[in-house]
Amino acid sequence: MKMAICVDREQCIGCESCVAVCPVGALSMVDGKANIDQDTCISCGACIGECPVEAIVREEVVREVKNKEGQDLWVNVELEDGEPVGVVYELLGVSAELAAKSGQRCCAVLICKDAGTLPQKLFAAGADVVYVVAGPEYAEYNTDLYTNAFCELVEAYKPNAVLCGATVDGRDLAPRIAARLGTGLCADCTALDINGELVEWTRPALGGNILATIICDEHRPQMGTVRPKVFKAKPADASKTGEVINYTVKNAVASKVEMVRKDALGVSGAIKIEEAEIICSGGRGLGNCDNFKMLEELAALFEHGSVGGSRAVVDEGWVDHAHQVGQSGKTVTPKIYFAFGISGAIQHLAGMSASDVVIAVNKDANAPIFKVAQYGIVGDAREILPKLIAKIKAVKEA
Repeated sequence: MKMAICVDREQCIGCESCVAVCPVGALSMVDGKANIDQDTCISCGACIGECPVEAIVREEVVREVKNKEGQDLWVNVELEDGEPVGVVYELLGVSAELAAKSGQRCCAVLICKDAGTLPQKLFAAGADVVYVVAGPEYAEYNTDLYTNAFCELVEAYKPNAVLCGATVDGRDLAPRIAARLGTGLCADCTALDINGELVEWTRPALGGNILATIICDEHRPQMGTVRPKVFKAKPADASKTGEVINYTVKNAVASKVEMVRKDALGVSGAIKIEEAEIICSGGRGLGNCDNFKMLEELAALFEHGSVGGSRAVVDEGWVDHAHQVGQSGKTVTPKIYFAFGISGAIQHLAGMSASDVVIAVNKDANAPIFKVAQYGIVGDAREILPKLIAKIKAVKEA
């Protein structure tokens, strides 16, 4: 049931008191009577109590549903060097759970040059069905070609919901698909649930100060992007099988973009921060860029170590944005997360609080980072960091 705030124009006396209290400017006077812009109104109800003649009321309204038909949960399979990226396995795991809960199927959409053995890997990760669109033109991600192929699949098989990883490519592809299909998109989700056929998308809102749960009940497919490392991938079940549906695009389009050159981001062989088991992260408390280099020395002492940073040091240029941890950076779940000189703003905690072990060093004993840390040292990170490096080196050399 949908409720909207409406004005009884016959009863309205044109006093304008409701206009003054509307927090979003949805009320105005038209021909001497109050009028509500339903596209602007947030249904807060402030005007209802202000009206002296009770001319403003909540009424049930019927909204037009353009494309309500849909079944199954789809996961977009993003590839890197011919293999699914980590978030694909994470999304297949959680989608399989939601599908089982709602009596639907978990499906993977694989757009690639050649499927090869990839469908079996997707079945093992939780997929019941794999839709395959293959061809040489899909060897590399292409906005125009991938959007066209995905939308044709949606029109042909009508999914209930579509999940994409909140990666660089995912954040490019998902909104294009949503716009083409005339549906909504909930971006950067950190939690998922399902009630009947409606997916409950949870994401940070108001600068990360609250978590909002959003339901897209008017259009299909429901769509959202989910941050990597929010969910843990389920153990692969090599015995699981499923159905492969090969699809040939009927209305091919010409691409407006061309791949000129493909360069690897970062140093060759370097471990991506979202894949690191040990993350040595620093904040403004380290003082300057030269002190920040000590984190690189510490991370190099571990086999799967990487350097991270707060938004403050990224803004200062001490570390590249690819290493930023937090709401506007990467979500990470390492085995150990070192936090040197990081106070622990809620936006940063949103990106690392799920780490197995957090070790924090900060001069402020009341810093929020200590609330999520298993081990904490109140002190100057610039003094403690070199001592820690020396101690670890001594242990490794012993």
